[in-house]
Amino acid sequence: MQYISVEEAIDTPGLRLVLSAGVPGPWGEAAKAILAHKNLDYTAVAQQGGGENAALRAWTGQNSAPVLVCDDLPPACHWFDLLMLAERLAPERPLVPLDSAQRVAVLGLSALIVGMDGFGWHRRLHMLAPMLALPEPPEMIVRLGDKYGWSAQAHAAATGRVQAICAHLDETMARQEEAGSDYLVGGSVTAVDFYWASFAAMLKPLPHADCPMPDYMRKSYETADADTLACLTPRLEALRDRMYQRHITLPLDF
Repeated sequence: MQYISVEEAIDTPGLRLVLSAGVPGPWGEAAKAILAHKNLDYTAVAQQGGGENAALRAWTGQNSAPVLVCDDLPPACHWFDLLMLAERLAPERPLVPLDSAQRVAVLGLSALIVGMDGFGWHRRLHMLAPMLALPEPPEMIVRLGDKYGWSAQAHAAATGRVQAICAHLDETMARQEEAGSDYLVGGSVTAVDFYWASFAAMLKPLPHADCPMPDYMRKSYETADADTLACLTPRLEALRDRMYQRHITLPLDF
């Protein structure tokens, strides 16, 4: 994927998506898949994962990715704001239902996967642990640990949270299958299905041919205790695979 710098992006018109350059971070991959579903073209802007990203902070008020910016609108830095901006820009291909009950289900399940204290949050604590246990952890890892609230206590609690979230998703998908649906909410694809497809990589990455991620990242994603790896149930893995077969183009480009 071709990127421009933050400094270049500030004065670039149109839709700009800030991404962690060169890696398939699940937050970014989900954002890309949602925009692709909506046929929204964007200019990719480089963020350095774990870096200080001073220019990005000056522009958006924070230093993480992804961030979606449309012309002179305020930057959408939170997953919910990014999703709602995409819905506003391409309402003809909705991923959040108008029906209130289904809307609550989509947004609530999405928060369990992508939000603070969600699946991705706790798997990230897992992945930081080996490097933070080193006598002298890399500065970037220490910065990430501070940013995301890593502690021995938080790490110890993470496995239970991942298990509980995945169990709920599996139960939800089981009910949906009984009702004749291939998706987590309703009878058609919604945002939560895109989020799960991207975040399932944190338990089992796609093969190298489909996702040529750096070796260190693949090893980090695949390293977990047996109970955590078992959270990717056959039902949840099948949902992930359907999403790539039907809705997300492979190989991933990052």
